[in-house]
Amino acid sequence: MLTAEEKKLICRFWDKVPQKDVFGAEALYRMFITYPQTKTYFPHFDLHHGSDQIRSHGKKVVTALDNAVKCLDNLGQALSELSSLHAYNLRVDPVNFKLLSQCFQVVLAVHLGTEYTPEVHAAFDKFLSAVAAVLAEKYR
Repeated sequence: MLTAEEKKLICRFWDKVPQKDVFGAEALYRMFITYPQTKTYFPHFDLHHGSDQIRSHGKKVVTALDNAVKCLDNLGQALSELSSLHAYNLRVDPVNFKLLSQCFQVVLAVHLGTEYTPEVHAAFDKFLSAVAAVLAEKYR
């Protein structure tokens, strides 16, 4: 559970994140490089840095995160459709949600430096863990 203070911190920080689409694409690319097994779900993608497919999917990732930030009190409802899509249609290994979360945090830390304080990191870790858990709910 996110505390009221963590929710405020997440909302304030998320509003300050520049180039969210770029960060989403970089996180995906980082995941593909660091965890090559995740590429199996994207056989039709050009997985080179900066490809249109990675940029497009990165935008989808941050759009979902943006929606989740706006619905912190009801992540389950906000991400239900996305959870169903991944579980029933795409059949993505739910471990990948955690891997992408880790990569996204690395991208935030690299680009935002001192603004990505330990408090922000801890709050985003809880938030992204909650997002990953909601996305994995339909697998049970």
